[in-house]
Amino acid sequence: MGEQRAKVITVGLQKGGVGKSTTSGVLAYFLSREKYKVLAVDMDSQGNLTDLLTQQDIEYFEEKTVLEAFEDGSVEDYIYQVNDYLHVVPSDDYLATLAKRLYTSDEMKYITDKNLGLAGILEPVIHDYDFIVIDTPPSLSEPMVNAICASDYVIILAESSKWAFTAVPRFIETVDMAKERVNPDLEVLGILRTMNDSRRADSKAFSELIKEEWPDLCFDVIIKRKAATGRIPMEGLFDNKELSSALEQYELFYKELKERVGK
Repeated sequence: MGEQRAKVITVGLQKGGVGKSTTSGVLAYFLSREKYKVLAVDMDSQGNLTDLLTQQDIEYFEEKTVLEAFEDGSVEDYIYQVNDYLHVVPSDDYLATLAKRLYTSDEMKYITDKNLGLAGILEPVIHDYDFIVIDTPPSLSEPMVNAICASDYVIILAESSKWAFTAVPRFIETVDMAKERVNPDLEVLGILRTMNDSRRADSKAFSELIKEEWPDLCFDVIIKRKAATGRIPMEGLFDNKELSSALEQYELFYKELKERVGK
């Protein structure tokens, strides 16, 4: 890989149920399928990205997760290899203790800026990958802020609903603060509208409202509710007979994303 640094992309919004883990997993899958070397980092204590990409029970990764990587100062010993191109730093329930440990644990006293812990533990492998994709929790907590501060790009997911619509400005404000105070190269790559139900007038209205409010940020594609897509967490990305149908909407998103990052 030489001295080329990985492009780091965080997928986020401080609201649950908008499709962050599915989108993160699909993005990592698409990139690795094109033989980019990808590290997927699970910064959500629910471990959904870990489950989706590794197909292992969460107990398999006990004491071998991103939380232990924070304590050791590097992710190097906590990388699970799915295949030659797709690697994962897993998570589990104990990541919920990250905030407390950042401020009280002797093992983490080396992290002087508590917002930059993730950036620091990724640094030893930053030249080993083409892309690092980070999934985040549904809150503006330490895992989310660490992910934002470690990133080159942030993708905002906005379900076509009032609560997602009202969450977006606060999230953008958080990204702007990280850009101003910590990471001047940080960019919002775009807003991906998800969970759109074409049968509901309110869903269509909020999708249009998001586009009106942030016309330059919205991806053209809208991820609509679709049975095959909804079954991705259950059927997976590797032995899924309906994968082509499940991913056709995300294919369009992926093409747009590559244009925006210049790949």
